[in-house]
Amino acid sequence: MNMPSRWNPVLLTALGPIIWGSTYIITSELLPPGLPFTAALIRCLPAGILLVLASRFLPPPRMWPRLLLLSILNISFFQSMLFVAAYRLPGGLAAVLGALQPLVVMMLAWLLDQRRPPSLALGASVLAVAGMALLLLSPGSRWDLTGVLAALAGTLSMACGTFLSQRWRASAPVLPFTGWQLLLGGLVLAPVSWLVDPPLPALTQVQVLAHGYLCLFGAVLAYTLWFRGVMTLKPEAAASLGLLSPLTAVVLGWVILGQAAGGLALLGLITVLACVLAVQWSLR
Repeated sequence: MNMPSRWNPVLLTALGPIIWGSTYIITSELLPPGLPFTAALIRCLPAGILLVLASRFLPPPRMWPRLLLLSILNISFFQSMLFVAAYRLPGGLAAVLGALQPLVVMMLAWLLDQRRPPSLALGASVLAVAGMALLLLSPGSRWDLTGVLAALAGTLSMACGTFLSQRWRASAPVLPFTGWQLLLGGLVLAPVSWLVDPPLPALTQVQVLAHGYLCLFGAVLAYTLWFRGVMTLKPEAAASLGLLSPLTAVVLGWVILGQAAGGLALLGLITVLACVLAVQWSLR
């Protein structure tokens, strides 16, 4: 296999987290405020219905418990916490906590599968957290305890979901594997959004388009690419690509919202990008 074809799965998988990185700015600037669970529901449930209808695949009975657990970890809980953090934190601050995901996946693989990560991958993942932490030194960073806890909980949930998805990857093709998770995750979110969030107000045309983007690109496309990568790459390699999501959030905040970008923050971004490449190289 030549070098470009070896990196194709990595590049395609990377598109998923890059698309997710736009969630922060779209949520804070375009969506109705104070509706995190409703936003997660609108993003996931229609996407799951579309993919399930397109794939026409009914999982065997033995697969349902695993699918339900994965749908909670990867979809309903993760998306809920993602939107809570997006409403309460700037993308850069949420990124610091999201950078822990590769380390959590590596530790799970080490503890449960006795698969010790290469020293370069482990060291690069630790350095990536330090690179993200430099963003905290940028002017205007603000803390919100609920947002911080939500970002941390979402990171841990997605890390566990990524690890288990790779373990159970042979159970279904990628489209139904993705679609049923989104559908089940959306069904779990439905009663939570009805009980916790206020009623959804009448949406403007811009808000409808924003929800449509989050559903079609942020769920249908991004999750399909992500789970395709999880089935192809090692879980540690896929998890390290998740760092591109907060990086995208930070860059969009700088470019579109004019958020301050000091020299230390730029150094942090360069450090994290180098660490992502180092992890991919060491694991391949």
